[in-house]
Amino acid sequence: MRRRLLAVLMVLMGAAALLLSVPLADAYAQGRTEHLLLQRRSEAVRFADLADRMRTDADRVELSAEISRYAQLYGAGVVVVDTAGATIARAGAGASFDAVSDAAADTASKAASDAADARRRALTGRSTDRLPTLRPWGPKTVVLAEPVGRDERVSGAVLMAVRTDAARQDVTLRWSLIAAGAVAAFAAAALVAAGIARWLMRPVRDLDRAVEGLTAGSLQARAVSDTGPPELRHLRQHFNTMAEAMADSIGRQRDFVADASHQLRNPLATLVLQLENVEPHIAPGPGRAEHTRALDEAERLEELLDGLLALARVESGTAELTDQDVAQAVRERAAAWTPVFRDAGLELTADGLPEDLRARALPDAAGRILDALLDNAVKFVPRDGHVEVRAAQEADGTVVVRVADDGPGAPEEQLPLLLRRFARSPEHQNVHGSGLGLAIADEIARISGGGLEVSGNTPHGLVVELRLPSS
Repeated sequence: MRRRLLAVLMVLMGAAALLLSVPLADAYAQGRTEHLLLQRRSEAVRFADLADRMRTDADRVELSAEISRYAQLYGAGVVVVDTAGATIARAGAGASFDAVSDAAADTASKAASDAADARRRALTGRSTDRLPTLRPWGPKTVVLAEPVGRDERVSGAVLMAVRTDAARQDVTLRWSLIAAGAVAAFAAAALVAAGIARWLMRPVRDLDRAVEGLTAGSLQARAVSDTGPPELRHLRQHFNTMAEAMADSIGRQRDFVADASHQLRNPLATLVLQLENVEPHIAPGPGRAEHTRALDEAERLEELLDGLLALARVESGTAELTDQDVAQAVRERAAAWTPVFRDAGLELTADGLPEDLRARALPDAAGRILDALLDNAVKFVPRDGHVEVRAAQEADGTVVVRVADDGPGAPEEQLPLLLRRFARSPEHQNVHGSGLGLAIADEIARISGGGLEVSGNTPHGLVVELRLPSS
C-alpha cells in the first residue's frame, strides 16, 4: 500500500511540475520572441525612414551603406523594395527574398513564403507585429517587414531576414534552468512524499502486524506505533483496547475451563473410587452390569476432563518456538508405540526417514502431535490393519509428517469435522476416547505456525498430514 500511495503522489507531483514548468517555458519563449521583434523592428523602422527620405543617389548610397553595416554586424539579410517589387537596396543573406513573387510563394520554401507574406502586408502599410515563437529547435531565421512611408503614401517596404541563434540560445538556457528547477522540485517533493507516506503507513503496518499476531494466537500482540495522523493514533488506541478486552475474555474462558476441569477431577476421582469400592458388595445380576456401565461412564468423564485441561493448557501456553529434529521425534515415537500396535494386532512402519529434518515449533510439538495421531489410529483401525508414518521436506521448505492407515476411514463430507472438538463419526460414538485428541494436535500445530490436514486414503483409510515450518 505504501508503494501504491507513493506512486499516486509521484504521478500527481509529476503532473503538477509539468503543468507549472511547460507554461512557464512557453511564456519565456514567447517573451523572448517579442523582445527580438521589438529590437529588430526598431532597426527596420530606421531603415524605412532612410528609404522614405531617399531622393538622390547619395541618399541611396547612404541607405546601402547602413544596411550593409547592419547585415555584416548581425548576420542578417536586408532588402528594400518599391511598390512594384523592384529591389532598391539589399545586403546580407536575405537579399534573395525580394525575388520571391506572389505566384511563386505557393510553392516556395516556408521562409520565402513568410517573406512574401510580410512584404504584401508592408506594401499595404502594415508592419510585422508577430513572429513565430522561438524554441531551441527553430526557426533558425525569421522575416519581418516595415512599410516605407505611411497610409496612402507607402512607397515600398523594408524586409529583414533575422537570424535567431542568440535568442534560441537564451531560450535553451532558460528552458534548461526551468527543467532543472522542475526536476529539483520534483525530487524534493518526492522526498517529502516518501516521508509522508512512511509517516502515514507506519501505524497501518504496525496495526497489520498486531492483527496478524492476534490471528496467529498471540494474545499479547499490540500496536505500539505512536506516529501518524490523529485518526490513526485513535484507531491504534481503540484497537489495543479491543485486544485487551478480547485477551481478557479469552483468558477468562480458558481459566474457567482449566479451573473447572481441575476442580471436577477430585470429586470425580472420589466417585470412581467409591464405585470401585461398592463393586464387591453388589450381587451378580442386572445391578452388577449397571454398576459396570456407571463406572465406565465415570472413567470416560474423567478422560474428558483430562482432555479439556490439556486443551486449555495448550491454548494458554506461552512457550517460545524452538528448532527441533522432526525425524528423530518420529523415530522415538514410532519405537514407543510399536509394542502398543503389536498388542492391538496392528502393524506400524516408519521407514525411509531422512537423517536430519528440522522444523521450528513448540517444544516437542512433533512428538505430542504424533502421539495423538497414533493413539487415534490404534482406536479406529481394526486388527490386522497397517499404519505407515513418513516424514519429508517439500520444495517450499515445509516439513510434512504423514500418518496413513488402511482402516475404514470416514466419509468425505465428514473429513473437515474430524479436527473439531468432540467431533466423531456416528459409527464411532461408542469408541473409547474424549474426541479431543485431534483438536489438541491441531491446536499445537497451529500455534507452531503449521496445521493438520485430513484426507482419505486409497483404496480406504485415513491420511493425516502434519505441516510445520522449517527452521
